[in-house]
Amino acid sequence: MYTLTVDDRKLVVSRMLNILQELDPNGTHLGTTDPYEGLRLSQEYPIDAAFLDVEMPGTMNGLELGKRLKDMDPQLNLIIITGHSEYALGAFQLDASGYLLKPLTQEAVAHQLSVLRFSPSNEKRPAIRIRCFGTFEVFAGNVPLDFSYSRSKELLACLVDHQGALCSNDTLIGCLWPDEPADQQTKARLRKYVKDLKDTFSAVGAGDVIHHQERIGIGLDLTRIDCDYYRYLQGDPLAVKQFTGKYMTQYEFAEETRASLQWHLKKGL
Repeated sequence: MYTLTVDDRKLVVSRMLNILQELDPNGTHLGTTDPYEGLRLSQEYPIDAAFLDVEMPGTMNGLELGKRLKDMDPQLNLIIITGHSEYALGAFQLDASGYLLKPLTQEAVAHQLSVLRFSPSNEKRPAIRIRCFGTFEVFAGNVPLDFSYSRSKELLACLVDHQGALCSNDTLIGCLWPDEPADQQTKARLRKYVKDLKDTFSAVGAGDVIHHQERIGIGLDLTRIDCDYYRYLQGDPLAVKQFTGKYMTQYEFAEETRASLQWHLKKGL
């Protein structure tokens, strides 16, 4: 299960995350004290349940945040956190699953999880999160992936830049070693890095991200990837806002895509 906790008090967020981790150790549990960061996280992750504090200072309280989250995903489970029972009416006006009174207890949170209005999705969720804007980075959940070779990460970036399409050995060798021929030596190096990609992803339960068809090419299962570049291409407003002109800045092969994105940015497209 994916959960999001938003409360202006760090101690409450920390307490909630500890409880959720105890109750659902295999889930992904996110927390923040900033409602706007909560909105961003809800677009980046497939949140099943959001625990929102009502009384937050600033321009957006928990009820307002809840309304915006429900507008984005009508089947999101909202659980309102409050120290005052009179806020329960506002919670139910939002079609919330329920509310929690402070101080939070594991028993109360467990009860709310057991009576969620909408069951957590059983659909296959993205296993890998990729950031292309700025430097190219790869995460499993919130944890950066550590490849055995830097070239393995560069190979993945090349596949992402080709939007997951099957790429031939010659194409990938031209991407990684533009001044070298596609001979037995470079093909052997490529096989080593493909194996490292597969092994690294398999270690985090995402071995199916890589599609490798011998003598045809290597590609990606895009349904298993959340990527800011792909969301940008789909017109996602948050991804469009996140792009400031920088794309895979450490890789020369990305220059063509980078230039195209920068042109669209200047034109306001």
